[in-house]
Amino acid sequence: MAQSKDTRRGLGRGLSALMADVDPSGRSDEQSDSARRPERTIPIEKIVPNPDQPRRAFTSEQLEELAESIRAKGVLQPLIVREKPGNPELYEIVAGERRWRAAQIAKLHSLPAILRDYDDTEVLEVAIIENIQRADLNAIEEAAGYRQLMMKFGHTQEKMAEALGKSRSHIANLLRLLNLPESVQAMVSDGRLSAGHARALVTAPDPEALAKQIVAKGLSVRDAEKLAKRSGEPATRDAKRKSGISFDKDADTKALEGDLTAALGMRVSVDHKPGGEAGRVTITYDTLEQLDALCMVLSSGR
Repeated sequence: MAQSKDTRRGLGRGLSALMADVDPSGRSDEQSDSARRPERTIPIEKIVPNPDQPRRAFTSEQLEELAESIRAKGVLQPLIVREKPGNPELYEIVAGERRWRAAQIAKLHSLPAILRDYDDTEVLEVAIIENIQRADLNAIEEAAGYRQLMMKFGHTQEKMAEALGKSRSHIANLLRLLNLPESVQAMVSDGRLSAGHARALVTAPDPEALAKQIVAKGLSVRDAEKLAKRSGEPATRDAKRKSGISFDKDADTKALEGDLTAALGMRVSVDHKPGGEAGRVTITYDTLEQLDALCMVLSSGR
């Protein structure tokens, strides 16, 4: 169940190098453009999708819109492909499956592509990065992409923030949304709740019930924050009384909890009495998949 050290610490090429291949602007450094990004034209029938593509949903409306753009302006950004393992006459898509699907609707016969010599691990990493860069991702999908990069490749929040052009707080806040029950995450995914609403529910004792109230009453984010705070006050007092904890956590402890929660994608509570040496760390998982991911992190060697 443990991953290899090489896989967990990320690829030798580096996240920023992989990012250059999926730059949505299609631009690259002028000096390395011809050396790193040689383009070729490949017959569309020789291009096949990646069977391990992390994103499987391609709506017909979005594909038709993209196809209309392709009819008018062509394919502005080339696909990234590699030779298909076991069949070098075909090319497997690393990034750009939506463009490939839309090009078929637009009845194109060939597509511009960049050939890369990627192994299976690199293919997956580039596919995740491309999905994160898509503007139409909802907050839950974006957060899931960050967690995949952290769990599968050992990327830190700081490294992702720098390479992806995001703030560390943006990534941390989105990762916290994955601690919410699946029913609440579904409300974010389908647009019934905004990411701001969902963030207000992360520390609430019953986020699902509060989420239903927010949707039913059409509450603003500010009202949702007030509702979550009121609901959490009795639960906090009861928890402290049962555990024998009668002190408030300092800002450093709360910050540490937030960082660990974001890094693991699971709720983490740190109980440490001021002035003492010992304490307790509690990790709460919501699904068996999260438990398996935790076991991978704890059992992996360094």
